[in-house]
Amino acid sequence: MPRSLIRIAALAASALLPLGAAQAGTLQEALTAAYQNNPTLAAARASQRATDEGVPIQKSAGRPSVNATGQYLEFVKQASNSFVAPERALNGQLNLGVPIFSGGAVRNGVRGAEARAAAGRADLRATESDVFSQVVAAYMDVLRTQAVAGLQANQVDVLGVNLRATSDRFEIGDLTRTDVAQSQARLATAQGNFRTAEANLIAARETYIRLTGLAPDNLQPPPPLPGFPATVDEAVEVALAQNPDILAAKERSRAAGYDVNVAGAGRLPRVSVVSSGGYQNYLGSLQTGGAVGVPQVNTSTQVGVQLNLPIFQGGLPAAQRRQAQAREGAALEQEIGTERFVIAQVRSAWSSWQAATAVIASAQTAVDAAALSLEGVRAENSIGNRTILDALNAEQELLNARVQLVTARRNAYVAGFQLLAAIGRAEARDLGLVDEGLLYDPMSNYNRVKGKWFDWESDPAPVVTTTSTRTVPAPDASYPPADLPQTDENGAGPGY
Repeated sequence: MPRSLIRIAALAASALLPLGAAQAGTLQEALTAAYQNNPTLAAARASQRATDEGVPIQKSAGRPSVNATGQYLEFVKQASNSFVAPERALNGQLNLGVPIFSGGAVRNGVRGAEARAAAGRADLRATESDVFSQVVAAYMDVLRTQAVAGLQANQVDVLGVNLRATSDRFEIGDLTRTDVAQSQARLATAQGNFRTAEANLIAARETYIRLTGLAPDNLQPPPPLPGFPATVDEAVEVALAQNPDILAAKERSRAAGYDVNVAGAGRLPRVSVVSSGGYQNYLGSLQTGGAVGVPQVNTSTQVGVQLNLPIFQGGLPAAQRRQAQAREGAALEQEIGTERFVIAQVRSAWSSWQAATAVIASAQTAVDAAALSLEGVRAENSIGNRTILDALNAEQELLNARVQLVTARRNAYVAGFQLLAAIGRAEARDLGLVDEGLLYDPMSNYNRVKGKWFDWESDPAPVVTTTSTRTVPAPDASYPPADLPQTDENGAGPGY
């Protein structure tokens, strides 16, 4: 690992600014706003709460069930040979069932639901990392497009001055019409590039608003990134242990294994304790035919054990078990596929980060050299040793080098954050964005609902927790003055 990258990693591990020190327009503020107000993240949290309910749903199959039926009848027409038929009747029945043995279907169903809830929590972590990665990219894109717009505007000014000077020299016969035409062409091209840069700046700011709900006002240089591994192999090992996509795939494989046992339970006997009570009231309408002691009200109670023993079901349980086994096989293969993807993602992000940090150094050298070259070409042009085209080319080379530098700074920071996301260290808890008590904890909802029994308990009606951006003013293409203060080698502060 290059010595410069080791120095960056060492600095980054301890240099992330805490939220308490954040000011308006900082990356911490942007990430915090997304954490609290991003619709994608809020929807993922709601979806996870729905997944949590799978546990009490599965548990309900192993709990007692009680149901009641009631019936009121009017006997409008009686049979001609019926002499004691009632005119009306009120019937009621209460049934109680308590499962005793279900072949393991309930137990394995609950375990599968618990595994899926754990997978959902890992997916929520992945969504959080993905949203944060988008916010970081959007933040850095705003900074980059602001710098590019400033550079393009400066180029328009410089070429405008150059055209006026060229025209003046043409008037006195020092230059030709070709020199003037070349200057006009370069100025027109620069003006078009400036308009494109303004459009790109507005688009970058709109993306930032969409992700954070905030206007990108006076964005500050980002802080160094925390927690870089020392080597790519270490990064891969950390990712295999902490990447949320891998953890989710493992939990889904485990859940699929429980599903096989649930399907197999369809071939096993089921035992339940059952009890029922009945009530029948003829409401005084039963004709006794003169008999004494015929009751108008009857009650009954039964208690027993019920055995359901499957003998032949047309091959259904075997097919269901084979189906579950095939799905388990698919989940196991997807687990390996996810692991492969994450390994490739980590290695690619590491390579991109290294390449971008190297480009920063070379681009800075190119900027310095191009500036010196432009100064020399201008001096030589003034005494006739260089043409106007030479000067224009030198201006363009300097602009290209500066654009490459700000782009490399953006790419280095984004690649570094993507590396953190790939190894599972790009979440609010890792970045210290909010106080511990303000972190969203999916386990709190899981613990709240996993043991609930009551049929009539419900949560309040859902409400939208994020805000619309219709009240955020439409961004313009204003930009700070074009300057290139020095930064460290991964694109972080003190300036951009």
